[in-house]
Order: sequence, then C-alpha cells, then structure tokens
Amino acid sequence: MPTGKIKFFDVDRGFGFIAGDDGSQVFLHASALPAEVTAPKPGLRVDYGVADGRKGPQALAVTVLDPTPSVVRAQRRDAEDMAPVVEDLIKLLDRAGASLRKGRYPEREFSGRLAKAMRAVADELDA
Repeated sequence: MPTGKIKFFDVDRGFGFIAGDDGSQVFLHASALPAEVTAPKPGLRVDYGVADGRKGPQALAVTVLDPTPSVVRAQRRDAEDMAPVVEDLIKLLDRAGASLRKGRYPEREFSGRLAKAMRAVADELDA
C-alpha cells in the first residue's frame, strides 16, 4: 500500500488530498477515513489503497500510521519540573509507610491528600 501525508482536509466539505511519498497527489474523501478520525491534520502519516476515480486517483481504506498527537502530552510539565514533585511524593509515601509499619493507617485527612497527589502525578506521567 502506498504511504503519504495529509496535504489538507476540509472538514466542512468532507474531502482533502494526500501527498504520496512517491510525489503523487491523491483525492481523499471523508468516507475513506477510519471512523475515529474525523478531522485529519496536515502532515498526518497514512497508508491507503488507490482506485481510479472520476477525476483521477482516489484514496481508499486509509489507515493512520502515526498516532494522533496528544494535547495533554503537549501541555504537560517539563521533566525537570516534575522531578521535585515526584521527590515530594516519595517523602509523603515514606511518611505513610512509617505509619503503616507501626501498625496503623495514616490519618484520614493525610491519606486523602496523599491519594490525590498520587493520582495527579500518575496522570501527569501517563499523559
């Protein structure tokens, strides 16, 4: 199957073009896109089948090769900024561990804040 990049796509009109890696230009109708892709951005790498349409080559059965860039990943903190956050979380976990070693759970207020902090760090790292 040929590969290429989305040259442009007009969502309102439901079509665009693919610039093939071989230099060809192929018509792209919205019906050839995967169901989860409704508005492909220019530069998105795809592979596709080709059929002769009324006005030239037309893309069929388009498959996205590059995953769609994550908005969350683009907006997450720099690694240098996350290092002290993770280190502070480790200190909180050590405090909770010391309490558990003594045979009791941490205070409810502390454990709630710890759980919230752990979720926030996990979401940031998983983005």
